[in-house]
Amino acid sequence: MSVVAVVGNPRPASRTHGAATAAAEAIAGGREVEVVDLAALAERVLVRDDADAARAVERVLAAELLVVATPTYKATYTGLLKAFLDRIGTGALGGTPALPLMVGAGAGHALAVDVHLTPLLLELGARVPARGLYVLEAELDGVAARAATWAEAGRI
Repeated sequence: MSVVAVVGNPRPASRTHGAATAAAEAIAGGREVEVVDLAALAERVLVRDDADAARAVERVLAAELLVVATPTYKATYTGLLKAFLDRIGTGALGGTPALPLMVGAGAGHALAVDVHLTPLLLELGARVPARGLYVLEAELDGVAARAATWAEAGRI
């Protein structure tokens, strides 16, 4: 099973990247995890014929399990993540199980993962078998354990 983590933080080497990687490794069951770090693609995501962005989309479409992670910006996901996911057609994920994961500074935005990110993934055809994970920055050390619990709840 191929496991792909998509990181929607525009900053390279971000806490979101670390959280996404830890979560993906926790649910991968020893399989290799590939990370699509959108910070490395930045403005190329908006270029229709960009080969690197197209390859990143292909990796996502080929995944058997996805982790889609973003910091919480203005109570929702980043524009970079949205621009990237706009390259994927409606329903194209064809039932691929996906863990929506958002990192935030305060608990006041905890519903954002299920109110904003989960519906977007469902529109793309992903299967979200359990509620998404909203992880406070102060609790990032526990993201792997929470992801493992998520996978069990969703029977991934």
